[in-house]
Amino acid sequence: MKNNIIAIAGLLMFASCSTSKKSQDSTNLSSYGPTKVNVAEAMTVKTMLSDFQKNNGQDTWYTFEAPLNQVCAKAGCWVNVDKGNGETFMVRFKDHFTIPTTTPVGTQAIFHGLAYQDTVSVDMLRHFAEDAGESEEEIKKIVNPKITMSFEADGVSLRK
Repeated sequence: MKNNIIAIAGLLMFASCSTSKKSQDSTNLSSYGPTKVNVAEAMTVKTMLSDFQKNNGQDTWYTFEAPLNQVCAKAGCWVNVDKGNGETFMVRFKDHFTIPTTTPVGTQAIFHGLAYQDTVSVDMLRHFAEDAGESEEEIKKIVNPKITMSFEADGVSLRK
């Protein structure tokens, strides 16, 4: 009986330490969007991109983590993420939720949302370039639509 009490006490102590760690991790995050991101489900951006390619560009839900490469300077309504090879892809935010425009490049973000193939129109590409603070000269150089993988996040958590 005494051994059972000691074992139960030990398990409770172990469980409370585990819970404490998870709480501590969540306090180091700022969350945005209508969906709470389950950080424990996050994969690397490389794994997500590889899986998306294996699925032949089919619409697929993912949770992934990556550093921010660029943040919309006007409203914080989109970000760019490095694919790991110097190329980037855009993450747009569902229902136009925003993150702070002052979020530094390099901030680790955990995204939950839908990856899909998209044709981005010239008008939209120019709009994004304007949001990014590109010069009028650079914006006028955009003359062709772009077929790309896009990601619409319904939740994002930023590491502090």
